[in-house]
Amino acid sequence: MKVPHSEHLSRHRDLLLRLLRLLREEYPYASVLATDSRGLRYLVQRRETSIQESRFGERGFVVRVHDGSGYGEFSFNELPGASHGVPAEGPAALAEALAAEIRGRVEELAQARSALPVSLRPYPAAQEEPFTGRWQGEVEELPEQTGGAEIVRRLTELRDRAFTLSDYLVDMRVLYEGVRVSKLFLSGARDLEQSYLWSQGYLVPVSRRGEVTRVNHKSASGLKGTELIGEMAGRLPEAVKVAEELLGARKVEPGEYEVILNPTVAGLVAHESFGHGVELDMFVKQRAKAAEYLGKPVGSPLVSLHDGARAAEEVSSYWFDDEGTPGSDTLVIDRGVFRAGISDQLSAFALGLPPTGNGKRESFERKAYARMTNTFFSPGSDSLEAMIASIRHGYLLEEFTSGMEDPKNWGIQGVILFGREIRDGKLSGVVVSPVIITGYVPDVLQAVSMVSADFALSGSGMCGKGHKEYSKTSTGGPYIKTVMRLG
Repeated sequence: MKVPHSEHLSRHRDLLLRLLRLLREEYPYASVLATDSRGLRYLVQRRETSIQESRFGERGFVVRVHDGSGYGEFSFNELPGASHGVPAEGPAALAEALAAEIRGRVEELAQARSALPVSLRPYPAAQEEPFTGRWQGEVEELPEQTGGAEIVRRLTELRDRAFTLSDYLVDMRVLYEGVRVSKLFLSGARDLEQSYLWSQGYLVPVSRRGEVTRVNHKSASGLKGTELIGEMAGRLPEAVKVAEELLGARKVEPGEYEVILNPTVAGLVAHESFGHGVELDMFVKQRAKAAEYLGKPVGSPLVSLHDGARAAEEVSSYWFDDEGTPGSDTLVIDRGVFRAGISDQLSAFALGLPPTGNGKRESFERKAYARMTNTFFSPGSDSLEAMIASIRHGYLLEEFTSGMEDPKNWGIQGVILFGREIRDGKLSGVVVSPVIITGYVPDVLQAVSMVSADFALSGSGMCGKGHKEYSKTSTGGPYIKTVMRLG
């Protein structure tokens, strides 16, 4: 079924169009972004069940204008004189009042800009290609139609089933979160609407033997509704089995090893190696070493990497970004050569490039940054079995806990939940946990010697940037054989 568009945004559409017409009479460029996103987070564990509003819910508006010398933005979530969502003054009078307030703010901004000891970068007014339309995502089950009681029942069933699978389980956390996103973007050349639903789920078994306690996690995500809980059920046995295996995990001997990254760990490396470092606002600020490699080899010919809202279907897929730019599929690395970065509108203007549709806000209250969307390595043709057989002593790394990068010096670090030892081309049965991976990006990517045909994406995490603004991203890829330092 199609995901319905927000009635709240539809109700204020005429007001926003009137406001836009008034602003365009005075300014070379004006646009309005309206957002209405809401969702619930359901958590069932051994002694507690909770339902909370999603942290990704928001309802508000962003007006952006260009006054001839630079851009200014004005955000708000309440309309003066509005009662129960209906403007008491009528849309014409309210649009005039809003336009007057924005004019005043723009004048204040212009005065502040002129008082600065140095001039700011002269961004041009956007010259947008016409782009109109409406996009609605489709899911099998909307959470509001499934109902909270039924969602809790399904999650409780998974929790109870988990305890039948292991005698070592002491707790089982099962989480489902679904967020319905609606956005409206209006400018002189664009009239756009989108509505879609993304969901994520977690299985978190906690096992204990004697004084040893271990926690595993398995996730599922996508542009899906509550049908995602069915996918989680299929992953439950493996999640519980690994939690039990971790009770006997050893420490890894620090050193450099041949490793196989499973799709989630490959996604972590994709995100941290060619993530923030190729967001083009980092190029503008001269904070990315990747700028030195544009058009040059950065990895083996087996390495290709994509990013884009339309490069895949996952939680960070959309039709247009928060600046009204169509989502795209950017080929960041093509057979080992760094070809392109990803951008918001202003970083693209600063570098004389077309924007790639990666302008994302944490909410209507925050600025747009160049942000990752769906970031992943392309599949190859090798089999996992052949990759394992090619290693004398190394590790198959599975699942990650966290990661970070240093775009200035291009180092990456990640915390991997566990690894499986490989000896003489076979899995030895030894599990190590946790595992720290480190490396210099060009070294890691140039060492890639095998890439599998298998491919998977995961979108259960978040990415932070700036003043810790968070947004949904997805990462993934195939199994990848490379060399990294473990500790």
